Amino acid sequence: MYHPELDGGRYGVAGDPVPYTIKGDNTITALLLGCFILALIAFSKARRFLFRQAKDFFYEPRTLTTEFSETTNEFRFQSFLVLQTCLLFAIVSFLYTQERVADTFILSSQYQLVAIFFGVFVAYYALKMLIYWFVNSVFFGKKKSARWLKAFLFITSFEGVALFPLVMLQSYFDLSIQNAVFYVAFVIILVKILLFYKSYVVFFGHKNFFLQIILYFCALEIMPLLSLWGVLVMIVDYLKINF
Repeated sequence: MYHPELDGGRYGVAGDPVPYTIKGDNTITALLLGCFILALIAFSKARRFLFRQAKDFFYEPRTLTTEFSETTNEFRFQSFLVLQTCLLFAIVSFLYTQERVADTFILSSQYQLVAIFFGVFVAYYALKMLIYWFVNSVFFGKKKSARWLKAFLFITSFEGVALFPLVMLQSYFDLSIQNAVFYVAFVIILVKILLFYKSYVVFFGHKNFFLQIILYFCALEIMPLLSLWGVLVMIVDYLKINF
């Protein structure tokens, strides 16, 4: 009656494929876990460096003779934290894009979209550092420019540390995209306030140039941020598949 050796065809209808989630992605999970472990190891070896940077950020010395130069390991640690910030922003952008914009793209895998976002954020921070170095060196001198770049790297590292809990909650505990947007907006606004404070202290602390600092901050912080948003929107519009 039954002949299992014969192909009788497929019965029923094909089910819908399981949607992609980072929760089930072993590669992204291993990457986040690796970042967390490396950050803990690096922090244990460079915690004095971070505490000194935090103190220098909020406490302005009267003279510049007390400044310390970073060692090679400390510079590598801070560079790792900046790259981690770029990676976390890339993952947050990817999750927001899948939830609110589109979940199908002309790319062969989700990793390519995350890599594109990561490259955009790396280019964004690299260009900002180059622009800051050029503008501040021309108008305020190389010493103040170096102090500002140290503060900028520190606050960028802090930005990544603040984003890490959000990525974990959104990826593995189903945090709503609305709450995630509020959290990211809060972190970005807080970072901009801290950078505004530091730019005032470093460049305009003893001068009554209120209008100048507003123009300086808008030109070098707000405009690049809006440009970054426009670039991300253009990339997503180009890569998504419209049905």
